[in-house]
Amino acid sequence: MTFNGTWKVDRNDNYDKFMEQMGINLVKRKLAAHDNLKIVIEQDGDKFVVKESSAFRKIDIEFTQGVNFEYSLADGTELTGTWTIEGNKLVGKFKRKDNGKELLTTREIVGDELIQSYHYDGVDAKRIFKRG
Repeated sequence: MTFNGTWKVDRNDNYDKFMEQMGINLVKRKLAAHDNLKIVIEQDGDKFVVKESSAFRKIDIEFTQGVNFEYSLADGTELTGTWTIEGNKLVGKFKRKDNGKELLTTREIVGDELIQSYHYDGVDAKRIFKRG
């Protein structure tokens, strides 16, 4: 399964509650809910380049499947972890550097949508992207 493509956020499910659980303040949550996030995924075997651009930042993330790397969320939360492919999903397992809590995320292509799911400290959320 290839994740290559350009994806634009279309809608969110429980994303505000997820961000609140992550400790993101109200103002940043309101801004993030309308960030117009676009993701460009370039996969070459086990190597990935993910280009994220939103109303607030642009960042290129390079990683190799199964190899630990560091990443900062848009709000500055620092994480360390890995992405692996499990079946038809890209599965991310990350730990926050500040409190050691685990953030799980998956990316899965369903039809013409990229479903990005999150699980953190008992709260689940999704962001659904359309090819753009």
